[in-house]
Amino acid sequence: MKEIDKSVTLTQKTVVLRASGSEEREETLAIEVPYKVALNDKEIGASMVLATGLEEFGAGFLFGQGYVTKPGQVREVLVCPEGRISVHADVEEGSEPKEVIITSGCGGTGKISKEMLEGAFDPLNECTITMDEVDQFIRAMAKQSPLGPATHCVHGCGLWAEGKLLGFYEDVGRHNAVDKIIGAILMGKIPASGAIYTTGRLTSDMVLKCARIGVPIVMSRTSPSSLGLAIARRAGVTLVGYACPGRLNVFNAPERIKL
Repeated sequence: MKEIDKSVTLTQKTVVLRASGSEEREETLAIEVPYKVALNDKEIGASMVLATGLEEFGAGFLFGQGYVTKPGQVREVLVCPEGRISVHADVEEGSEPKEVIITSGCGGTGKISKEMLEGAFDPLNECTITMDEVDQFIRAMAKQSPLGPATHCVHGCGLWAEGKLLGFYEDVGRHNAVDKIIGAILMGKIPASGAIYTTGRLTSDMVLKCARIGVPIVMSRTSPSSLGLAIARRAGVTLVGYACPGRLNVFNAPERIKL
Protein backbone atom coordinates (compact mmCIF):
# COMPACT_ATOMS: atom_id res chain seq x y z
CA MET A 1 0.00 0.00 0.00
CA LYS A 2 1.14 3.53 -0.79
CA GLU A 3 2.17 5.96 1.94
CA ILE A 4 -0.30 8.54 3.20
CA ASP A 5 -0.34 11.71 1.10
CA LYS A 6 0.57 14.28 3.76
CA SER A 7 -0.49 17.15 1.52
CA VAL A 8 -4.14 16.20 2.01
CA THR A 9 -4.02 15.15 5.67
CA LEU A 10 -3.16 16.57 9.07
CA THR A 11 -2.77 15.09 12.52
CA GLN A 12 -4.77 16.06 15.58
CA LYS A 13 -4.31 15.10 19.22
CA THR A 14 -7.44 13.72 20.84
CA VAL A 15 -8.41 12.37 24.24
CA VAL A 16 -9.87 8.87 24.25
CA LEU A 17 -12.27 8.34 27.15
CA ARG A 18 -13.15 4.93 28.53
CA ALA A 19 -14.81 3.78 31.73
CA SER A 20 -11.34 2.73 32.93
CA GLY A 21 -9.80 6.15 32.29
CA SER A 22 -8.45 8.36 29.51
CA GLU A 23 -5.48 8.52 27.18
CA GLU A 24 -4.15 10.86 24.51
CA ARG A 25 -4.12 9.67 20.92
CA GLU A 26 -3.10 11.18 17.59
CA GLU A 27 -5.56 10.90 14.72
CA THR A 28 -5.17 11.53 10.98
CA LEU A 29 -7.72 13.87 9.40
CA ALA A 30 -8.52 14.42 5.72
CA ILE A 31 -8.19 18.06 4.67
CA GLU A 32 -11.39 19.41 3.12
CA VAL A 33 -10.94 22.53 0.96
CA PRO A 34 -13.24 24.68 -1.22
CA TYR A 35 -12.71 24.82 -4.98
CA LYS A 36 -14.59 26.89 -7.53
CA VAL A 37 -15.19 25.41 -10.98
CA ALA A 38 -15.25 27.60 -14.09
CA LEU A 39 -16.18 26.70 -17.65
CA ASN A 40 -14.50 28.77 -20.36
CA ASP A 41 -13.70 31.44 -17.74
CA LYS A 42 -17.29 31.58 -16.44
CA GLU A 43 -17.75 30.43 -12.85
CA ILE A 44 -20.31 27.63 -12.62
CA GLY A 45 -20.20 26.45 -9.02
CA ALA A 46 -18.10 25.32 -6.09
CA SER A 47 -17.62 22.33 -3.85
CA MET A 48 -15.69 21.15 -0.82
CA VAL A 49 -13.20 18.51 -1.98
CA LEU A 50 -10.14 16.46 -1.14
CA ALA A 51 -7.41 18.17 -3.18
CA THR A 52 -6.47 15.19 -5.35
CA GLY A 53 -7.61 14.46 -8.91
CA LEU A 54 -8.77 18.06 -9.24
CA GLU A 55 -8.60 18.20 -13.04
CA GLU A 56 -10.82 15.15 -13.24
CA PHE A 57 -13.14 16.57 -10.60
CA GLY A 58 -13.60 19.80 -12.56
CA ALA A 59 -14.62 17.96 -15.71
CA GLY A 60 -16.85 15.52 -13.82
CA PHE A 61 -18.50 18.33 -11.86
CA LEU A 62 -19.49 20.08 -15.10
CA PHE A 63 -20.88 16.82 -16.47
CA GLY A 64 -23.17 16.50 -13.47
CA GLN A 65 -24.29 20.10 -13.95
CA GLY A 66 -25.17 19.37 -17.59
CA TYR A 67 -22.58 21.64 -19.25
CA VAL A 68 -20.16 18.97 -20.54
CA THR A 69 -21.98 15.99 -22.01
CA LYS A 70 -19.51 13.64 -23.68
CA PRO A 71 -15.82 12.71 -24.08
CA GLY A 72 -13.89 14.85 -26.51
CA GLN A 73 -15.40 18.17 -25.44
CA VAL A 74 -12.84 18.96 -22.73
CA ARG A 75 -9.73 20.58 -24.22
CA GLU A 76 -7.81 21.72 -21.15
CA VAL A 77 -8.15 21.87 -17.37
CA LEU A 78 -6.07 24.23 -15.24
CA VAL A 79 -5.93 24.06 -11.44
CA CYS A 80 -5.02 27.27 -9.61
CA PRO A 81 -3.60 27.00 -6.08
CA GLU A 82 -5.97 29.80 -5.02
CA GLY A 83 -8.85 27.33 -5.22
CA ARG A 84 -10.13 27.50 -8.80
CA ILE A 85 -10.44 24.80 -11.46
CA SER A 86 -10.72 26.27 -14.97
CA VAL A 87 -12.13 23.91 -17.58
CA HIS A 88 -11.91 24.85 -21.25
CA ALA A 89 -14.28 22.83 -23.40
CA ASP A 90 -15.93 22.85 -26.81
CA VAL A 91 -19.48 23.54 -25.65
CA GLU A 92 -22.13 26.07 -26.53
CA GLU A 93 -21.10 29.53 -25.36
CA GLY A 94 -23.36 31.81 -23.37
CA SER A 95 -25.77 29.10 -22.27
CA GLU A 96 -28.15 29.95 -19.47
CA PRO A 97 -27.54 28.50 -16.00
CA LYS A 98 -28.83 24.94 -15.79
CA GLU A 99 -31.73 24.08 -13.53
CA VAL A 100 -30.32 21.77 -10.90
CA ILE A 101 -31.74 19.39 -8.34
CA ILE A 102 -30.22 19.15 -4.87
CA THR A 103 -29.55 15.47 -4.26
CA SER A 104 -29.03 13.39 -1.15
CA GLY A 105 -25.41 14.52 -0.80
CA CYS A 106 -24.57 15.57 2.74
CA GLY A 107 -24.84 19.32 3.19
CA GLY A 108 -26.38 19.77 -0.24
CA THR A 109 -23.09 19.09 -2.02
CA GLY A 110 -24.70 16.77 -4.56
CA LYS A 111 -26.29 18.55 -7.50
CA ILE A 112 -27.34 17.36 -10.93
CA SER A 113 -28.98 19.13 -13.82
CA LYS A 114 -32.69 18.49 -14.21
CA GLU A 115 -32.03 17.59 -17.86
CA MET A 116 -30.12 14.48 -16.76
CA LEU A 117 -33.29 13.01 -15.26
CA GLU A 118 -35.35 13.54 -18.40
CA GLY A 119 -35.42 11.76 -21.73
CA ALA A 120 -34.28 8.39 -23.00
CA PHE A 121 -30.87 6.93 -22.28
CA ASP A 122 -28.28 6.31 -24.98
CA PRO A 123 -27.04 2.73 -25.35
CA LEU A 124 -24.46 1.75 -22.75
CA ASN A 125 -20.88 0.79 -23.56
CA GLU A 126 -21.15 -2.97 -23.20
CA CYS A 127 -18.82 -5.19 -21.19
CA THR A 128 -18.93 -8.10 -18.77
CA ILE A 129 -17.01 -8.91 -15.60
CA THR A 130 -16.36 -12.23 -13.87
CA MET A 131 -16.75 -12.91 -10.17
CA ASP A 132 -13.00 -13.46 -9.98
CA GLU A 133 -12.39 -10.06 -11.58
CA VAL A 134 -14.73 -8.42 -9.08
CA ASP A 135 -12.65 -9.95 -6.26
CA GLN A 136 -9.47 -8.61 -7.88
CA PHE A 137 -11.13 -5.22 -8.41
CA ILE A 138 -12.12 -4.77 -4.77
CA ARG A 139 -8.75 -5.97 -3.46
CA ALA A 140 -6.87 -3.73 -5.89
CA MET A 141 -8.82 -0.70 -4.68
CA ALA A 142 -8.03 -1.54 -1.06
CA LYS A 143 -4.31 -1.44 -1.89
CA GLN A 144 -4.41 1.92 -3.66
CA SER A 145 -4.44 4.26 -0.70
CA PRO A 146 -4.20 4.23 3.10
CA LEU A 147 -6.40 7.31 3.43
CA GLY A 148 -9.59 5.33 3.98
CA PRO A 149 -8.42 3.22 6.94
CA ALA A 150 -6.27 6.05 8.30
CA THR A 151 -8.96 8.76 8.33
CA HIS A 152 -12.27 6.86 8.12
CA CYS A 153 -13.36 10.02 6.31
CA VAL A 154 -12.99 9.45 2.56
CA HIS A 155 -14.81 7.50 -0.13
CA GLY A 156 -13.09 5.67 -2.95
CA CYS A 157 -14.24 5.06 -6.50
CA GLY A 158 -12.53 2.95 -9.14
CA LEU A 159 -13.03 1.73 -12.69
CA TRP A 160 -12.13 -1.78 -13.85
CA ALA A 161 -11.69 -2.55 -17.56
CA GLU A 162 -9.42 -4.66 -19.75
CA GLY A 163 -8.78 -7.00 -16.82
CA LYS A 164 -7.29 -4.40 -14.47
CA LEU A 165 -7.92 -1.36 -12.31
CA LEU A 166 -7.53 1.59 -14.70
CA GLY A 167 -8.67 4.44 -12.48
CA PHE A 168 -9.00 5.17 -8.76
CA TYR A 169 -9.92 8.38 -6.94
CA GLU A 170 -10.82 9.40 -3.40
CA ASP A 171 -12.70 12.28 -1.86
CA VAL A 172 -14.45 13.36 1.32
CA GLY A 173 -17.69 13.16 -0.66
CA ARG A 174 -18.94 10.04 -2.42
CA HIS A 175 -20.38 12.21 -5.21
CA ASN A 176 -17.01 13.89 -5.74
CA ALA A 177 -15.18 10.56 -5.96
CA VAL A 178 -17.58 9.41 -8.69
CA ASP A 179 -17.24 12.78 -10.45
CA LYS A 180 -13.47 12.27 -10.59
CA ILE A 181 -13.92 8.92 -12.33
CA ILE A 182 -16.41 10.47 -14.76
CA GLY A 183 -14.00 13.34 -15.36
CA ALA A 184 -11.25 10.86 -16.20
CA ILE A 185 -13.60 9.28 -18.77
CA LEU A 186 -14.40 12.69 -20.25
CA MET A 187 -10.69 13.50 -20.51
CA GLY A 188 -9.97 10.22 -22.30
CA LYS A 189 -7.85 8.77 -19.49
CA ILE A 190 -10.05 5.69 -18.96
CA PRO A 191 -12.83 4.04 -20.99
CA ALA A 192 -16.54 4.06 -20.19
CA SER A 193 -16.79 0.39 -21.17
CA GLY A 194 -16.00 -0.93 -17.71
CA ALA A 195 -17.29 -1.46 -14.19
CA ILE A 196 -17.39 1.21 -11.50
CA TYR A 197 -17.11 0.37 -7.81
CA THR A 198 -17.81 2.95 -5.14
CA THR A 199 -17.67 2.79 -1.37
CA GLY A 200 -20.70 5.12 -1.22
CA ARG A 201 -24.38 4.26 -1.44
CA LEU A 202 -25.98 4.24 -4.88
CA THR A 203 -28.53 7.02 -4.78
CA SER A 204 -30.32 8.37 -7.85
CA ASP A 205 -27.66 10.89 -8.87
CA MET A 206 -24.80 8.43 -8.44
CA VAL A 207 -26.44 5.87 -10.74
CA LEU A 208 -27.70 8.53 -13.13
CA LYS A 209 -24.28 10.05 -13.82
CA CYS A 210 -22.76 6.62 -14.45
CA ALA A 211 -25.60 5.70 -16.81
CA ARG A 212 -25.43 8.99 -18.72
CA ILE A 213 -21.69 8.59 -19.33
CA GLY A 214 -22.37 5.04 -20.60
CA VAL A 215 -20.90 2.83 -17.86
CA PRO A 216 -22.77 -0.51 -17.94
CA ILE A 217 -21.86 -1.95 -14.50
CA VAL A 218 -22.12 -0.01 -11.24
CA MET A 219 -21.21 -1.62 -7.92
CA SER A 220 -21.07 -0.55 -4.29
CA ARG A 221 -20.07 -2.03 -0.96
CA THR A 222 -23.40 -0.72 0.33
CA SER A 223 -26.91 -0.49 -1.12
CA PRO A 224 -28.87 1.42 -3.77
CA SER A 225 -31.86 3.62 -3.04
CA SER A 226 -35.24 2.90 -4.62
CA LEU A 227 -34.78 5.70 -7.18
CA GLY A 228 -31.22 4.57 -7.87
CA LEU A 229 -32.63 1.16 -8.77
CA ALA A 230 -35.42 2.69 -10.87
CA ILE A 231 -32.86 4.64 -12.91
CA ALA A 232 -30.72 1.53 -13.37
CA ARG A 233 -33.77 -0.28 -14.75
CA ARG A 234 -34.59 2.58 -17.13
CA ALA A 235 -31.03 2.72 -18.43
CA GLY A 236 -30.32 -1.03 -18.36
CA VAL A 237 -27.41 -0.66 -15.93
CA THR A 238 -26.19 -3.71 -14.03
CA LEU A 239 -26.59 -2.57 -10.43
CA VAL A 240 -24.75 -4.40 -7.66
CA GLY A 241 -25.00 -3.78 -3.93
CA TYR A 242 -23.20 -5.21 -0.91
CA ALA A 243 -20.29 -6.16 -3.16
CA CYS A 244 -17.46 -8.00 -1.43
CA PRO A 245 -15.06 -10.76 -2.50
CA GLY A 246 -17.06 -13.89 -3.18
CA ARG A 247 -20.51 -12.30 -2.87
CA LEU A 248 -22.63 -9.87 -4.90
CA ASN A 249 -26.24 -8.79 -4.55
CA VAL A 250 -27.33 -7.94 -8.10
CA PHE A 251 -30.39 -5.68 -8.16
CA ASN A 252 -30.64 -5.34 -11.94
CA ALA A 253 -29.32 -6.90 -15.18
CA PRO A 254 -27.26 -9.78 -13.73
CA GLU A 255 -26.31 -11.08 -17.20
CA ARG A 256 -23.15 -8.92 -17.29
CA ILE A 257 -21.75 -10.74 -14.24
CA LYS A 258 -20.15 -14.04 -15.24
CA LEU A 259 -19.58 -16.81 -12.68
